Amino acid sequence: MDRITIFDTTLRDGEQSPGCSMTAPEKLRLAHELAELGVDVLEAGFAASSQEDAESILTIAREVKGPRITALARSTRGDIERAAASLEPASKARIHVFIATSDIHLARKLNITREQCLEQAAEAVQIARGYADDVEFSAEDAMRSDLDFLTEVVRVAVAAGAKTINIPDTVGYALPHEIEHTFRTLATRVPGLSQCVLSAHCHDDLGLAVANSLAAVEAGARQVECTINGIGERAGNASLEEIVMALQVRRESLGYQTGIHTERIYRTSRLLSYLTGIEPQPNKAIVGRNAFAHEAGIHQHGVINDRRTYEIMTPEMVGAPGTELVLGKHSGRHGLEQRYEALGYTLTPEQLKRVTSDFKALADRKKTVLDEDLLSILHHGVMEDVTELYHLEALDVHCGGDVSDATVEITAAGKRLRGSAKGDGPIAAAFAAVETVLDYRIVLERFTIRAATPGQDAVGEVAIEARIDGHTFTGRGAHTDVVRASAEALLHAVNKAAAARSLEESHLAATSDSWGV
Repeated sequence: MDRITIFDTTLRDGEQSPGCSMTAPEKLRLAHELAELGVDVLEAGFAASSQEDAESILTIAREVKGPRITALARSTRGDIERAAASLEPASKARIHVFIATSDIHLARKLNITREQCLEQAAEAVQIARGYADDVEFSAEDAMRSDLDFLTEVVRVAVAAGAKTINIPDTVGYALPHEIEHTFRTLATRVPGLSQCVLSAHCHDDLGLAVANSLAAVEAGARQVECTINGIGERAGNASLEEIVMALQVRRESLGYQTGIHTERIYRTSRLLSYLTGIEPQPNKAIVGRNAFAHEAGIHQHGVINDRRTYEIMTPEMVGAPGTELVLGKHSGRHGLEQRYEALGYTLTPEQLKRVTSDFKALADRKKTVLDEDLLSILHHGVMEDVTELYHLEALDVHCGGDVSDATVEITAAGKRLRGSAKGDGPIAAAFAAVETVLDYRIVLERFTIRAATPGQDAVGEVAIEARIDGHTFTGRGAHTDVVRASAEALLHAVNKAAAARSLEESHLAATSDSWGV
């Protein structure tokens, strides 16, 4: 079974995505994670673009072991020398040189002739070979280049000593059959190309980057260039996780394998999202929030019986959280019953019939139905306007150092409770102080802040989702002081938990007579 080399360019092409820039320490952290993921080639950056980038490549080359470290260079001596210097500490290094080959790039960007392009490509590879045995050549905008001229460029790059020939679809213009035709044609026309590795580098402007990459593999490419979460210029690059899992899930049909440790895919995706602050869209394949979530009743019923009915891979294969049955207006009785069982309730047929009817009515008004809603439906209680058992009277927070201190005063059933705690930041300290005076186990699951009004005196709205005593509750708070708004949101959720606890106790008391001894 042929092995496909995974060339990761998250730190170079991916970082060029607007809003995705990373500091040198962040790049190093991600580079270590990519090495653990098992990428074969790690493009650490473009040394000539800035001194910071050159130093970042140098650090990665020195400290990251496992992948072959490469740096990008234009087909100029200065670029190549800077790339070579930045790669000097690497135990396995590759210099990656490129030049545009499409007529529009030659005329409108480089202002050179085709003959000059051929000369520069050959010279660049020769210069790079003086610094590294492993040289990759890329024909930028290859898929909009004249195929006869592209053949000539590849021929001179191979003759000059390039070991990898990359055919990029730089602007995401190609269709899969065009990719396949180009790769097969080059393999036929260029002597010596069979001794090199053919590589594909596809962008996603038409949403075809992964499809085009797989088409290239079918046509002879044995290296695929890609990024985590598919980040990159404009619409992004081919997504590493999608290519790898396509090859894994369809291995019997495609007949290829990679060296990627797939169980680390999700954590690598999450690290990149953390470092850049950019989350994949919820429906993103493999790593999106909804990748293993099911709302439709038919789907939920199938997954409950056998996950294979609607899942072609397991969450565990990519290290993602387990399958999630999301309760919404499309959910059915089976998913609802299973969620009640997870909350500790075994419903009679009559109860299930009633709560299903009430659930459907509520789901028409809410996008997602949470545990707090299920409890209120079951016990005929209301969660949105619960009695304020706990009220925040005062909050005093001191921060500015490594640790923040918070003191809260809360009234509960006429009693004034006071608690103090420390935390990593003012909000964490405030939450910890609230917990010291409450008899609840609280695990914060989601926390968001947004400005509800413009200006420096904006009101901050805080929304949280927390597991309290094993059930999920939401809370909201609003204040010009976001720390106070956060504490109020937490108490809102706690008040719902208190109402739920009271409803459960009443239900228990009402049914206890029928238990017997």
